[in-house]
Amino acid sequence: MSDETNAGPKHTIAVLVDNEPGVLARVVGLFSGRGYNIDSLTVAEVDARRDRSRINIVTSGNEMIIDQIRAQLERLVPVFNVVDLTEDGPSVERELALIKVVATGENRIEALRVADIFRARAVDSTMGSFVFEVTGDSGKVNAFIDLMEPLGLAEVSRTGVVAIARGADAM
Repeated sequence: MSDETNAGPKHTIAVLVDNEPGVLARVVGLFSGRGYNIDSLTVAEVDARRDRSRINIVTSGNEMIIDQIRAQLERLVPVFNVVDLTEDGPSVERELALIKVVATGENRIEALRVADIFRARAVDSTMGSFVFEVTGDSGKVNAFIDLMEPLGLAEVSRTGVVAIARGADAM
């Protein structure tokens, strides 16, 4: 599976904003109004004292499109900072997924073996199913899901990518 589409490589963009109603709608509106796709979107308050939230967006595009997205995000009020974590240096990306597998017999045993290899945790278990929690980069999560497919994959819930730059510099 490639990290590129016809539009270009994937980029993870972090946006620091005021935590107020309508901000996420404006950010999403910027993307939809210009026909840009959002592959992953996470948002959470990161500084309660200053009432700030961080939005992590994974999108695809060539250099010109990504530069245009950054420039338009920087013009939105109340945006404080926009960082393309893909281009601005090394970063750490992670995703969490809950994966339900309905299996009996040998498939049940194999699902536990695969989960062990991926360091996934069984967070729920019944006589006929498991719910596994797996964290890692999106490639690891995708690989785990692919291996669970023939074993009885029933349902998937993913958080989307969260990311942060490595090193001493902060947003």
